[in-house]
Amino acid sequence: MLKKQILQSLGKKWIFTFALMAFFAFSSNAQRIAYVDLNKILESSPEYQDAQKQLDNLAAKWRREISEEYDKIKGLYNRYQAEQVLMSDDVRQQKEEEITNREKQVREMQRSKFGPEGALFKKRQELVRPVQDKVYSAIEEFATDKGFDFIFDKSGDAGMIFSNPRYDKTDDVLKELGY
Repeated sequence: MLKKQILQSLGKKWIFTFALMAFFAFSSNAQRIAYVDLNKILESSPEYQDAQKQLDNLAAKWRREISEEYDKIKGLYNRYQAEQVLMSDDVRQQKEEEITNREKQVREMQRSKFGPEGALFKKRQELVRPVQDKVYSAIEEFATDKGFDFIFDKSGDAGMIFSNPRYDKTDDVLKELGY
């Protein structure tokens, strides 16, 4: 009976020791993961706030200009409607084309200012990119110094911000595919 208790006690100690060794073996290879709120970081940056203010002012200026142009077109159209009964067919067609062309020009102006590759997008790249680069560099330095393997963006805009290159298995998959 005593022998059985001793064996059970030793067995429990061995199991505990084995479990503890396994834990340390697996935890030493564990990846360290963290997240940051990139929006909060950027909004806390005075440089980012200045850039955002400049962009807001520029966008407001362009919206006013476009609105003024649409008001002019509306005036042309109202004048055209009031006078169209007195116009010949040729003059009426000419005025309609003039109004249509002005509308196209204003739509093009709007697209060139606010479109996906428009002036506002380019200005945003010019003003905000340096701030973003500074933040990304700080995050990368922090991750490297503190031993993090992955850092994600909590706000969801950027996804993964930093990853340790040793976990990049892209070339292995390409090799597997024969590329």
